[in-house]
Amino acid sequence: MATTSEEFYFEEVSPADAAEKGICCSKDRKSKGFNAKINWMCKPENDGLRLILAGRPQAGIIGFAEYLPADAAWRPVLAENYMFIQCIAMYEKKSRNQGVAGAMLGFIEDKALKQGMNGVCVMTSTGSWMADKSLFEKNGYQVCDSQGRFELLCKTFKSGTSAPKLIDQSAALTQYKGWNLIYADQCPWHQKAVNDLLEAAAENNIQLKVTLLETAAQARNTPTGFGTFGLIKDGKLLTDHYISKTRFLNILRKGK
Repeated sequence: MATTSEEFYFEEVSPADAAEKGICCSKDRKSKGFNAKINWMCKPENDGLRLILAGRPQAGIIGFAEYLPADAAWRPVLAENYMFIQCIAMYEKKSRNQGVAGAMLGFIEDKALKQGMNGVCVMTSTGSWMADKSLFEKNGYQVCDSQGRFELLCKTFKSGTSAPKLIDQSAALTQYKGWNLIYADQCPWHQKAVNDLLEAAAENNIQLKVTLLETAAQARNTPTGFGTFGLIKDGKLLTDHYISKTRFLNILRKGK
């Protein structure tokens, strides 16, 4: 545990101790999602992955960030010798705009500098499930690429290095016939979404083909824009992040 101020502290978590310390985005240690996430973290290729848990002495954990070298990222990113922030979130609104998230960025940047990396990059988008770019722009990051509603921002430490890019695999959507659900266990909420969507599909006599992404390379080359989740019907991407059973049933109703 490393105390960074009198008001909050950081605790770094590796795949080796995640089951003991927790993963923050899922607190139910008995859930399928929690255990799937732990197993996913322990994949050999995720050895360089780390979580930062941000907490306050009286309140406990209030936010987290997940980062790893970009060449091992589970997002459609091409960023040579960069650190990549895969997730970052603060739980409560009252904990935002107090410098905690910015301090987490500083922590990750320091790690990247010590490893001799070219910089740090991150994907952003609007919406409640993903950080928008304002946090990063306030901390010196600049937009270096965009694709659809996603933007890639970076902070570069070394001049003359190639800017990170997003990988566009949207042309591969035509390969998906019928109903397809693609996901990885990078997010513990994906397990619930998969179960919900399979249940709804069965209730509506729909054949939903589910594909679990086993490697980061597979995630980087999916035509979902996000990498680790995608619902596709006959070559059309319907959603690129996890959804509820109710949301899926609404999609089905609109398609009839």
